[in-house]
Amino acid sequence: MSLGTRKSRAKFTRRVVAGGVVLFGLGWLMSRMPAETPGQEFWPWLMIAGALPLVTVVVLVARRRTGTVGTVSRWSRRSKRNDGVASPWTILRTASWFAVRRKAAVLRPHLRQMSWWRRWTVPITELATPLARVGPLRVWSPIEDVTLRLGGPRTGKTGELAGRILDAPGAVIATSTRTDLVELTGACRARTGPVRVFNPSGLGGMESSVTFDPLSGCEEPKTATVRAADLLSGAATSVGGGDMEFWQSQARRVLASLMHAAALGEGSMRDVLAWVADPDNAGTEVQRFLRRSPEPAFEQDALQFLGTNERTRSSICSTIMPALGWLTDATASAAAAEGSFDVAELLDSRGTVFMLGAEDSQVAPLVTALTGHIAREARRLAAFEPGGRLDPPLTMALDEAALICPVPLDNWTADMGGRNVTIHIAAQSRSQLRQRWGDDGAATILNNSAALMIYGATRDSEDLAAYSALAGERYEETPTWDEDGELKSVSSQRVPVLTQSQIAQLPAGRVLMIRRNMPAAVGRVRMAWKRHDVRAETRAARRYERLTRWSEAWLRFADRVEEWASQDKFANARRKLGVHLDVDRARGPQHVHSDVDGGVQR
Repeated sequence: MSLGTRKSRAKFTRRVVAGGVVLFGLGWLMSRMPAETPGQEFWPWLMIAGALPLVTVVVLVARRRTGTVGTVSRWSRRSKRNDGVASPWTILRTASWFAVRRKAAVLRPHLRQMSWWRRWTVPITELATPLARVGPLRVWSPIEDVTLRLGGPRTGKTGELAGRILDAPGAVIATSTRTDLVELTGACRARTGPVRVFNPSGLGGMESSVTFDPLSGCEEPKTATVRAADLLSGAATSVGGGDMEFWQSQARRVLASLMHAAALGEGSMRDVLAWVADPDNAGTEVQRFLRRSPEPAFEQDALQFLGTNERTRSSICSTIMPALGWLTDATASAAAAEGSFDVAELLDSRGTVFMLGAEDSQVAPLVTALTGHIAREARRLAAFEPGGRLDPPLTMALDEAALICPVPLDNWTADMGGRNVTIHIAAQSRSQLRQRWGDDGAATILNNSAALMIYGATRDSEDLAAYSALAGERYEETPTWDEDGELKSVSSQRVPVLTQSQIAQLPAGRVLMIRRNMPAAVGRVRMAWKRHDVRAETRAARRYERLTRWSEAWLRFADRVEEWASQDKFANARRKLGVHLDVDRARGPQHVHSDVDGGVQR
């Protein structure tokens, strides 16, 4: 529609509204006049004649406003007015504490029994976690949403992710390739519930306070299948198609049957390793154990593997072996000691489990298996809760998820949020996601993430172009000047809200946020070590260390004083003894007699 047509239509609408108002007002005035006034009996018709065009205009405007054309036009005007970024009103309406509290009864089912005014007194951290601050407003993420943060090393991802651990209202599963998460949040989380560490790689010399046997529960065929898939996905360095996918599927089938056999035979993972290393001598034992299985297909899978040709069997064994490589590490083997992990107790006690693994370590299959076990058991328990949601929720803070914990996030991000399993993911780039979960899996994770937080220092032009496209475009007025320096014209053109260079040069502590239901925004994130609770805990720890050092120093000083006092007392005794002996010698030897105590008698 041309500009002239729009102006003509607006002018006609104004005239219709003015005429309707005049007729309606005239009819109202005539209704107030005496009955003998000429024409007074026509006042209802005048009011109807005036109301009819007014109602028609209102209906047409409402229809146009709520239609596709009106909605898109309104969005365009709003974007132009706000330069393509989220306005304070948009943040307040979609991502503020006010917007989150409106969903309180859905997020925490037990709050449905409270009155609405009591629900508004519940701490906001029981319903959501803060992501960043945009101006004076804080952007919140409900506990049912998945968040994804992308940025290179040392850009602040871990420091911000630690805040999500501290704000978690329930149990927490945290993965990391370093011990800084434990050191930063462990003391504060200990006030909420028990803190445990699963450190199969022995990072920082921390001992594991949790053990997890991958065979636990594998007496059930379904558990053996998913446990084998977790171990193999943790060992895989990338997702490939063709032959790689074929051998992965064969390895999952064989490893599941062998783990099922070991569990039925009350064996261990070392038995599974022995069977894979020497399948020729494993046939009789594996077949005997699998005859106890309620699912005969497992025995058939094992027999097919044991009876196949040497080349095929060797390829399957080569695919399985990396998933069992942690058995050669004494520390990892100790962390996988016999026993099960009680997920229900973890959820009830609101505990915290830190899972540590080196980036190039072979313990990733073990960490992946434990993470998968906790998440699936939590999902099963959520089905028995009101609304099918865990209350309080389980928080999974997956730092460097693509390196040490390659669980099926492409599936979990679509399902876990509705069960109050909150997933916070930290990775280095989109290419890292594609390498681990494939192109389709990485795209699914990005689409399922309700909030995407992009840190600076990105150098990949493809990633920067994608982030700039997600941020959208805005209108920018470009003036044109003549030779005399006078303004000639002003034209509007569409430009990116944030260019690729602006995203790459985001300063430390700033992130580009692309959140559901709101335009892009640049916010400030708070590092965990700047929080008041962490600072208070740090000061308390320092005071305790100082008191410990002072007490040890005082004890050492007291020991030295006691030693000096004993030495001085001994010296005085010797001096007194020497004086008495000299006097007695002067008087004569008959006056000196030795006692059993070494004293002097006269």
